Amino acid sequence: MDARFKALSNETRREILLLLAEGPMEAGKLQERFPITFASISYHLSVLKHSGLVTDKKEGQYRLYYLNREALEGMVLWLSGLVEC
Repeated sequence: MDARFKALSNETRREILLLLAEGPMEAGKLQERFPITFASISYHLSVLKHSGLVTDKKEGQYRLYYLNREALEGMVLWLSGLVEC
């Protein structure tokens, strides 16, 4: 769970998650939405993948990135348990 919260601590990564909530995207399309380098987008995607918040799948010559909704739902359930205490 710690890796997920660390991943969410960065604004760019939170914005990437919002974009992926609209549907899967390739890294190049994500990079077009930010004023940062492709290497930076790759780093942020790596952090998100390591945390389990994002998954990827190779399709043809591209790698598509997907929001892992189950991981986010698990976080929400955990947080809601804290609120109920």
